[in-house]
Amino acid sequence: MATPKLLAIGAAVQDVFLSHSDEFTPVVENPHESFMKLELGAKADVNNITFSTGGGATNAAVTFARQGLHSQFMGTIGQDPAGLAVLNDLDQEGVDTTHVSYSGKYSTGYSVLLLAPSGERTILTYRGASTHYDAANFDLRGCNADWLYVSSMAGSMEALDKIFTQAHELGIKIMFNPGKGELSQPRKLKALLDDVTVLSVNREEMQTIVEGQELEELARHALHYVPVIIVSDGPNGVVATDGKTIVRAGMYEDVPVIDRTGAGDAFGSGFLSQWAQGKSLKDSIVFASANSTSVVAKIGAKVGILSADVRLHEMPLSEKPF
Repeated sequence: MATPKLLAIGAAVQDVFLSHSDEFTPVVENPHESFMKLELGAKADVNNITFSTGGGATNAAVTFARQGLHSQFMGTIGQDPAGLAVLNDLDQEGVDTTHVSYSGKYSTGYSVLLLAPSGERTILTYRGASTHYDAANFDLRGCNADWLYVSSMAGSMEALDKIFTQAHELGIKIMFNPGKGELSQPRKLKALLDDVTVLSVNREEMQTIVEGQELEELARHALHYVPVIIVSDGPNGVVATDGKTIVRAGMYEDVPVIDRTGAGDAFGSGFLSQWAQGKSLKDSIVFASANSTSVVAKIGAKVGILSADVRLHEMPLSEKPF
């Protein structure tokens, strides 16, 4: 089998993590709500600062590259230091960045993340170029991709419609991990699913698309829209089905969570990195879980992404015929 060519489409941002501060302890208002409280006018000492790059699509592109696949990134950045940081990271990982477009109006997306000791975080985000997409900048001709990994496009349905229509015409398969912007437009989102091969969402997100409560019930209902479904539910695990088997998996490993940034990207792209190579549903879920677990144990969305030579261990998982 030829090495798959994967194109990740979506956001690229510069991330700055501020951590190891006594001021970043969550304050609990009631049993269901906690927040970070910073006094106005005060100076809060931070003992650690980490610069990295993120954005669902660049994170996915690095997963594909570290698995030895042909990896490309398509997205929009500004002509600024943050954009340069994104390109440098991707270049160092061997990701093809020839399909990057530049915004003449907006700066590269930028996030400042305040990390609490628990691994939870408060994020201050300037979305910039990673939110204002121009459909004209997304042209799949010449990319020669076998698969697209499409993360949130900030609800830009015009750009998504063009991408999905073109992918269908060119015979390119799509894995879609929609964000809030797309999920807030369920009618338009459902229309896009005709061209999707793999859909990956969490339980609450799936409930905006189909009826149901239990993960398996939601996955079964979603097969009316797409051939392969992945529904996650945080610590309660994940259910995946391709219409032939149903896989239910728990946590890959109980590790101390340092930073949850990029965990979902690592899971989705980890799955596709194996599925595109013809691996089984079970094996693809195991690697996805391992990739996500590795990422949350490090600060930043890319540091913990696994390489192709990693050894995996067994995990809580069941498989049954559909």
